[in-house]
Amino acid sequence: MEQFIIRHSTEADLPDMLRIVDEARQKMRDSGNMLQWADGYPGREQLVNDIKRRVSYVVESGGKVVATFAFITDPDPTYTIIYNGEWLDDTRPYGTIHRIASCHGVHKVGAAVFDWCYALTGNLRVDTHRDNTIMRHVVEKCGFTYCGIIHLLNGDERLAYQRP
Repeated sequence: MEQFIIRHSTEADLPDMLRIVDEARQKMRDSGNMLQWADGYPGREQLVNDIKRRVSYVVESGGKVVATFAFITDPDPTYTIIYNGEWLDDTRPYGTIHRIASCHGVHKVGAAVFDWCYALTGNLRVDTHRDNTIMRHVVEKCGFTYCGIIHLLNGDERLAYQRP
């Protein structure tokens, strides 16, 4: 079983983070998800902003960075309104996981990230593109329940999940 270390990322991690994001984007394209993370999102500027806000993390295994994600505990404005469903718990504070990406061939890192974040908040939310069948499978396997549809600030639809 792989041992993962999760820590705040630094700007020194940016080359690894950008490489991992590119790998994840290609994996999305290879699986038929052609629209999510288009136009270079998330790019250097987004990742640097996450690092400065102290919401950016990397996952290490064997001394190498193998995954990256953002974990935000402030309320997410795009989660205020949910369509065709409802949140399982809309009263307690929650954490949100965004921009999760891992290296090709690294297994169970999603579960490790979700469990680590859950241990900090006890109430998690995540969203993904309808065509991201890989992420949908991972979140459901990790105990998340589909709750409905949210819209990003640009209006794009996302499927929303919660693990209360």
